[in-house]
Amino acid sequence: MRTLYRASRVHTLGHPATGEWVLTDDRHVERVGTGEPPSADRTVELAGATIIPGFVDAHVHLTATGVRASRPEAGAVTSARGLIGIAASLQPGTAGITFLHGFDESKWDVPVLPEMADLDSVPNPLILARTDSHMSLANATALAQSGAADLPGIERDAAGDPTGVVKEQANDRLLQWFSDSLSEHEIEEFQLRAGALAAAMGITSLHEMSMPRAHGGRDLEILLRHQERLPVEVVPYVATTDVGYALDLGLGRIGGDLALDGSVGARTAHLTQPYPDSTGTGVRYHEDDGLFQFLHDAHLAGLQVGLHAIGDAAIEQAVSCWELVYQTLDSRERRHFRARRHRIEHFEMPTTAQTERAARLGLAASVQPAFDAEWGGEGQLYEQRLGETRASQMNPFRTLQERGIEIGAGSDSPITALDPMAGVAALEHHHDASQRFTRPEAIRLFTRGGARLARQEDKKGHLAPGAHADFAAYDEDPMTADLAGLRPVLTVSLGRDVYAS
Repeated sequence: MRTLYRASRVHTLGHPATGEWVLTDDRHVERVGTGEPPSADRTVELAGATIIPGFVDAHVHLTATGVRASRPEAGAVTSARGLIGIAASLQPGTAGITFLHGFDESKWDVPVLPEMADLDSVPNPLILARTDSHMSLANATALAQSGAADLPGIERDAAGDPTGVVKEQANDRLLQWFSDSLSEHEIEEFQLRAGALAAAMGITSLHEMSMPRAHGGRDLEILLRHQERLPVEVVPYVATTDVGYALDLGLGRIGGDLALDGSVGARTAHLTQPYPDSTGTGVRYHEDDGLFQFLHDAHLAGLQVGLHAIGDAAIEQAVSCWELVYQTLDSRERRHFRARRHRIEHFEMPTTAQTERAARLGLAASVQPAFDAEWGGEGQLYEQRLGETRASQMNPFRTLQERGIEIGAGSDSPITALDPMAGVAALEHHHDASQRFTRPEAIRLFTRGGARLARQEDKKGHLAPGAHADFAAYDEDPMTADLAGLRPVLTVSLGRDVYAS
């Protein structure tokens, strides 16, 4: 069926730059034009509206997004007491576990975490996941029942007793234990809820960062079985070093959020110099030999690879191991290597030399601009954890682009909101004025940039004949409007009207 969408303006993000209507078939754009429109089986009148290509969120955790959206917003809490109060008011899940995600003590009036006695005041198993998911708080019941109590990552006081702070392997175990408690139906519903939220934000494609170490393989397998039911297209990446597993699932991609380190907020991002308030330099999850072998095997298997690297030491490991792989290739194979656009997720603390080396290899950067808006300003989390000098140099988005690195943008939802307009605004108002993007540049990063990260630039991120019919219509022109609260009146994904206000 041919459908005509007629608006006041269409930004194609291609050539020609604008139009007045979009004609689609069942899945693709047939034409974009101006003047008298062609006939169609159905016409959707969008008088006064502006159409832009659908947003691509290049880094999302679907199930976790649905879980967070179904619970009170822990990010609004301003104290340890308030966090325990919300936890105590929650109805436990079907397995009796109380789970809440999203607290951020760096924004509290007094950034002191609850003590174990506070956590134990909740009688059932309690898991409170920090906003970055690299640290949780858990009471004694949860630690015992999950099997996390004796794993690395349990923080202990001077007497050797758990404080309730959980990181590393123990944190992974807690999160997987919670995930295992969910039924298949619950997981499907959480994923559908996240997909519907994406559509309501003008997102038509997202890159799912599946994490078996924290959620098991079942979460991804459920998604693959019912992904056609989701209102938006999903591009899955699986965070495993098991190349055969990814190939057996029919995936063309692997890694994604495969962690080389943790997060700045949890002090697990791997740094070359210690944290100012600690003697530690974070966590290193992989040894070089094993990482090289994985990257080598995955590349030769034809897979695109993604790696999670935030700290400068983690970025160094990623770039160095990729350089070793590159050195094993002949000149023809090196061209194919660059075309693969292997990704580094986050890439928050690169040195100038690391940026240059990554650019020479043709590596791509998957960035989260809202991280800078949330934690990059004066006195905010990055400065608290790293000091003023290191914090000021983080997330050099424009420098990455100017040095020739492919960049696409996402939210890392549920870490930050599944809201591309918030990401666009973050690019416009970066803490470092020299790293800011103009509005059109920022929108391209969340459309064409994300499409290029997944090597889908022929089908997504723009509106032209043969491209996927992925777009959103707004009452105000996103290229010039106030972005606060700006939401689409209509979202179309793969030719389907998937959201209407």
